[in-house]
Amino acid sequence: MDPTVLTQNLLSPPILFFALGMLATWVRSDLMIPPAAAKALSIYLLLAIGFHGGAELHRSGLDGTVVLVLGVAALASALLPVLGYFVLRSRLGPADAAGIAACYGSVSAVTFITAISFLDRAEIAYSGYMIAAMALMESPAIITAIILVRIAHRDTGTATRNGSTWRTMIHEAMANGAILLLLGSLLIGYLSGEQGWETMKPLVKDPFQAILCLFLLDMGIVAARRIVDLRRFGAFLITFSLVAPPVQAALGIIVAAMLGLTPGDALLLAVLFGSASYIAVPAALRLVLPKANPSLYVPMSLGLTFPLNITIGIPLYFAIIDWWWTP
Repeated sequence: MDPTVLTQNLLSPPILFFALGMLATWVRSDLMIPPAAAKALSIYLLLAIGFHGGAELHRSGLDGTVVLVLGVAALASALLPVLGYFVLRSRLGPADAAGIAACYGSVSAVTFITAISFLDRAEIAYSGYMIAAMALMESPAIITAIILVRIAHRDTGTATRNGSTWRTMIHEAMANGAILLLLGSLLIGYLSGEQGWETMKPLVKDPFQAILCLFLLDMGIVAARRIVDLRRFGAFLITFSLVAPPVQAALGIIVAAMLGLTPGDALLLAVLFGSASYIAVPAALRLVLPKANPSLYVPMSLGLTFPLNITIGIPLYFAIIDWWWTP
């Protein structure tokens, strides 16, 4: 990997603000982003990235390649947890293994947004439909986790037979605010076309980097607190948190090469494969897998995997892609 690419990423304003947030926690500063403000920042980022993706999708149009990529993304989200589950079952019970596997089979929207920021700074093109791919990868991992636990217990349970668990799960997946906002913004950007983009550009493009910096400042504060929780988990889960992302990202790069994606789209697919959810999936797991311990999967995905991906992972994945795609 070209050291310049890594250095440029580590010295970019979003990553430096993330580091500042972690430093603030470690020195016990009173610096904080109010929860309401943090929520507003996340709403803006989802709206901006969704609308931008819809506008790009309007320009490129829908074709067989788009449908294929979206299908592969959803299938990957359903299958990746199976790999993680069998690795984790050597040390954990079914519920905890399935909960962690679900997080690592799903995606991190913030990691994805950081990857888009990386591509924008490098002026590398990407396709708007990758936003839809991200949204489609949120939920299948949860379904897989539930199936794995049911198989482990060899009992479908009353809740599954009467459909209440499945209804709850499907409703949570479709009504989740982040997914609804992301897909809704994508659709609005697609329907409004070029005229809509010109109208919204001052809101969704120009302030994007500054808002991302504020959001990552808050994420740095939160992540530093979670890292402390990892001390009691032992080497196995810490190793999984650091090894699973690049392994899954490598699978994403292989799939991207097989699909003939552009370097920008290949990076985004690698990030989708290699990231871990720490917001949407944990919230759903509290309802559909209440026996899974959140003090395991949240610190793993947020405290280790997220910082790894946004600092070293993204430039590393792109360096591999650049080498592979270059004739």
